[in-house]
Amino acid sequence: MTDNAPGAVLFIPHGGGPLPLLGDSGHAQLARFLAAIATELARPSAILVISAHWEAAVPTLTGAAQPGLIYDYAGFPEESYAIEYPAPGAPALAAGIRDLLPVAGIEALLDADRGFDHGVFVPLKLMYPAAAIPCVQLSLVRGLDPGLHIRIGRALARLRTENVLIIGSGFSFHNLRAFSGRRMADPDPENDTFQDWLVDTCTRSDLSVSQREQRLTGWEHAPHARYCHPRAEHLLPLHVCCGLAGGGPARVVFDDTVLGKRAVGLLWQ
Repeated sequence: MTDNAPGAVLFIPHGGGPLPLLGDSGHAQLARFLAAIATELARPSAILVISAHWEAAVPTLTGAAQPGLIYDYAGFPEESYAIEYPAPGAPALAAGIRDLLPVAGIEALLDADRGFDHGVFVPLKLMYPAAAIPCVQLSLVRGLDPGLHIRIGRALARLRTENVLIIGSGFSFHNLRAFSGRRMADPDPENDTFQDWLVDTCTRSDLSVSQREQRLTGWEHAPHARYCHPRAEHLLPLHVCCGLAGGGPARVVFDDTVLGKRAVGLLWQ
């Protein structure tokens, strides 16, 4: 790894399966956002994605030179299983990231066989359609401990000096029953309240690093937290991002609806 321009840290909603790539009307705002946000960022030399769709016993990184794709969804049109995103891997970068984690007392592994899941290839196909930038995927850790995921981010903070774009690919609202339980146009005040709390927590400049991290570590105590996240996996990429960004305030870059539910995207620069 060599010093370069500082890399950005971005938390995004990645939508429902492959739908952002299929012209789904419920993902129109998200698809436009993902296509536009890349033009606001300096071109990275590599991309690290923390996806909600991979959990491992310890933090694990894709180590293949040419990772394939994992179509980890079901019930979508046939063309969903022929999507291509032939971005190269970055084995040396993956090994370097792996080596940063034990310094912080966190065991880490490489997986030379795993490909990119849809939390990686769906947003990146919209952001960087040429698939020319080397990519590495980092797993979450089973047990979904929020404090651990902040620590993982802190351990990787050096990447921000390496012109590596870090993307936390999740969803600030992820209650599958709620997506189908109400009409898209129906208001959802419980979700709005949680999104407001999340924005407040991540963007307030008067919060200290410890205050921000304490709020995120105790996210379950936020209003309507478990309604918005019955399980934490789509939120925890945000915790890694916050740790990577040093606990400083983020900027809201997306605040719109996905499948009729409000979701937010955040950027640290």
